[in-house]
Amino acid sequence: MKSIQIFAVAGIPEIVPGDDVAEAILEAIEQTPIELTDGDVLVVTHKIVSKAEGRVIDGTSDEVYRAAVEEEARSILRRRGDLTIAETRHGFICANAGVDRSNVPTGGAVLLPLDPDRSAHRIRVRLRRATGTDVPVIISDTFGRPWRTGQTDIAIGVSGMKAIADFRGKPDAHGRLMEATEVAIVDEIAAAADLVMGKVESVPVAIVRGVAWESGEARATDLVRPAREDLFR
Repeated sequence: MKSIQIFAVAGIPEIVPGDDVAEAILEAIEQTPIELTDGDVLVVTHKIVSKAEGRVIDGTSDEVYRAAVEEEARSILRRRGDLTIAETRHGFICANAGVDRSNVPTGGAVLLPLDPDRSAHRIRVRLRRATGTDVPVIISDTFGRPWRTGQTDIAIGVSGMKAIADFRGKPDAHGRLMEATEVAIVDEIAAAADLVMGKVESVPVAIVRGVAWESGEARATDLVRPAREDLFR
């Protein structure tokens, strides 16, 4: 029987600009009975990465917040009241260009990392040098979804694994060749990790064990549907 395990990595302190995220993760793991092993995937919420990289704005006023949204947006798709659906510089379509006021003790807001894939790669390399184990790293964030209520975590950065599990051309359980099945494996892992990290527990890192994934260098933006294929824009 196939099974997976998901371990929350608690004990990571409040991150401030200039902190070493990989070092904080290593120190937290050392305080647990868990060790990184081959086949694991490490999921890190973007907020601690953004904070360490100085992607934080001060000020709580709506005017400052709206200005940050406009600055972070490559284009604006929709507006409704205080909600803006925007395309970020990375190509992600999300609420308020990813500018988020939650879990920011200073009362400001956190922006998305400038290059989440590069951020994931830096953490992966640092962990590999320290532990000798090369585990993929996913940077996650919480996104809403068109046509469905509620939010889920997705991957906005990845290093060390392919972002998509491509089943096209392979037979299904009845022998029929699949023509369109591409599984967003990094999104599925990010969402699974959030089950133990939660939104209010202040646990920004999780280890996912037992998931089948394919090694390779990919980018989370591989999951962004090209505008020519997007029926809803």
